[in-house]
Amino acid sequence: MIAPPLSLYVHFPWCVRKCPYCDFNSHPTKGPIPEVDYLAQLLGDLEHDVELASARSIETIFIGGGTPSLISGRTIALLLDGIRERIPVADDAEVTLEANPGAIDEKNFAAYRAAGVNRLSIGAQSFNSTHLKTLGRIHDPSDTERAVAAATSAGFERFNLDLMHGLPGQTVDDAIADLARALSLGACHISWYQLTIEPRTEFASHPPPLPDEDALAGIEAAGLALLEDSGLRRYEVSAFARSGQEARHNLNYWTFGDYLGIGAGAHGKVSLPSRDEVIRTSKPLAPARYLATPAVELRSQATISAEALPGEFLLNTLRLIDGVPESLLRERTGRPTASIEAQWERQQALGLMRADRLGVTPLGLRYLDTVVSEFL
Repeated sequence: MIAPPLSLYVHFPWCVRKCPYCDFNSHPTKGPIPEVDYLAQLLGDLEHDVELASARSIETIFIGGGTPSLISGRTIALLLDGIRERIPVADDAEVTLEANPGAIDEKNFAAYRAAGVNRLSIGAQSFNSTHLKTLGRIHDPSDTERAVAAATSAGFERFNLDLMHGLPGQTVDDAIADLARALSLGACHISWYQLTIEPRTEFASHPPPLPDEDALAGIEAAGLALLEDSGLRRYEVSAFARSGQEARHNLNYWTFGDYLGIGAGAHGKVSLPSRDEVIRTSKPLAPARYLATPAVELRSQATISAEALPGEFLLNTLRLIDGVPESLLRERTGRPTASIEAQWERQQALGLMRADRLGVTPLGLRYLDTVVSEFL
């Protein structure tokens, strides 16, 4: 086992309003956000996770939520300064911050950029006002356009637009119009993913009428064709980018890299080559509990069993359109290819997996959940 690249995920759990499809650890604000106390706890949290880094530098940072764009530029600057004081950060580190178009202060974008944030992920979801209302979003299409303009004005050369498809009442034309508008705004990266109904969400309690399988297939085919024709290559199930603009942070996840996770409900995954182990970490879910817990007691951790490691590895890597070299399995898990050889050969015989590397075929991509389940 070889220690892989190391990333850092920072979670801000607050949002303006909980969306009916959202199953993330997000909590509507009920007064001022305790930025000072939360920042102090984040940095204390990191201080106790640094021991897991094994002297590695942070290659990417992702500030997610919730709605991090509710947080002041000063707090983000202090956060990034505090991170750099506690652990080395690569000079060329990718630093991404999520932004909700309905919850931005344009002057903060300049402060984020000055602090070292060099990539934004903007949650557009749709450019159709009716669909945005159904999704419970607090913004309208013009807010997304203003957010992109503010980002460009602040000096951001890289930004992602999140879009959803398979929305209640959505047609092929609706979905294509969303993608076309995103492309017109100059996005170098688009995350385009299908709406799914997750447990413990409002949509799970009151399911909306979704497009049928034929409609979904038509939306996907038309959308994929438009994105390819526009020069955005599909490199992961739901991720499309111009050459060189792929999300490095997410690529580290998908290649079974390591990451520390700080903040309420944050998760991490860290390799310990000296013990031939991989562990997962988690932090208290509720913001109040996270803030009230002594920093030294925040981390819970569990070892992934040697038997489960190949499945965990493939759960991530098979999402990549090109797959990965089979040698990466041993490097990242310490387990030989022989540990998955029988399942791999069965999937090849069915035309679902490639023989030259650990990756799915176009047919396998259509049945990805079934392929992955073979290894879990």
